[in-house]
Amino acid sequence: MSRKRLLPALALLAFVAGCGANAAADDSAKLSLDAPLPTAVPDGAKIVVGDPATEVALKLSGQYDKVSKYVQFANLSGGPQTTEAFRAHALDLGSVAEIPPIHATWTGLHVKIVASKFRQDPLNHPIYKLGVAPGVSVKTFGDLRGKKIAYSPGQAQGALILKVLKKAGLTKDDVKLVELPSTGDVYAQALAGKQVDVAPIGGVQIKRYLAKYGKDGASTIDHGLRDDAGHLYGPVESLEDPAKAAAIRAYVAAWGVAQEWIDKHPKEWIEGYYVKNQGLSAADGQWLVDNAGHPDIPADWSDAIQRQQETIELLAQETGNKVIEAKDLYDLRFQTVAADAIKGGAK
Repeated sequence: MSRKRLLPALALLAFVAGCGANAAADDSAKLSLDAPLPTAVPDGAKIVVGDPATEVALKLSGQYDKVSKYVQFANLSGGPQTTEAFRAHALDLGSVAEIPPIHATWTGLHVKIVASKFRQDPLNHPIYKLGVAPGVSVKTFGDLRGKKIAYSPGQAQGALILKVLKKAGLTKDDVKLVELPSTGDVYAQALAGKQVDVAPIGGVQIKRYLAKYGKDGASTIDHGLRDDAGHLYGPVESLEDPAKAAAIRAYVAAWGVAQEWIDKHPKEWIEGYYVKNQGLSAADGQWLVDNAGHPDIPADWSDAIQRQQETIELLAQETGNKVIEAKDLYDLRFQTVAADAIKGGAK
């Protein structure tokens, strides 16, 4: 979504949400961030959630009516959109990859991660591969030296490039980083048009890029790094509102059950989400399911926090931002909520 289209959407969200996101800031009865989470969602509680894929999963699985009492879904996802919506006090929860909570904190937003999802066997089921432009020879990381590489600061793809360069023993000075937005098929088009030599491409773009340009010499290589983190996160002001905190807890539980449903019902997911909602072919949907593997929703975030800290330190070194503590990005009260919900079924 372009910024021109995003601003009216945020204005509408702000109108609908009213001053709800600011309520906790003006209310003397704030919920402390170390207080136990409320377990009962009070009547009238409402949160605005930007998590379009889970919205579809809840509808397909018959769970939607259980959350619609307290959730209003917004067609927003990804770091730039959720960050701007948080600033507009128009969103309580967003679905993103690894980098947005870090970037939001560096830009002055106080946010917390409340749910995390990864992939089982993540090195064999990466989200991204490095796309190589037709006529360009990149077989190993060493071949990246001197290449033009697509780069999106503040997003997962940008962080992945920095990690790849570190693994290759290269610095930013050894390549030419070309800043491009990572939305849609921008990277694939940039590769095909020789604007860049290398770019991280993900999802069905991997399949389509090779199918369309493979005959011209386009290729991909594996990066061999973990790129599988996915989070739900939101502004602290929402978590300080007792009613919203209860609703967020209930949503995280429903989210966990929905991820499990997606994994156990691939045919329904392909037809209901990839085909009917996203407009992909059934073959593309099957490819995405096969290459995603199975979800990993841990009840212990220790390893995730350690990996996040490594990412923070790398990004801080490369961007000049201050090193922050990864553990401070996580609201550990939610650590077992999704995993417990999966064990117990919908609650």
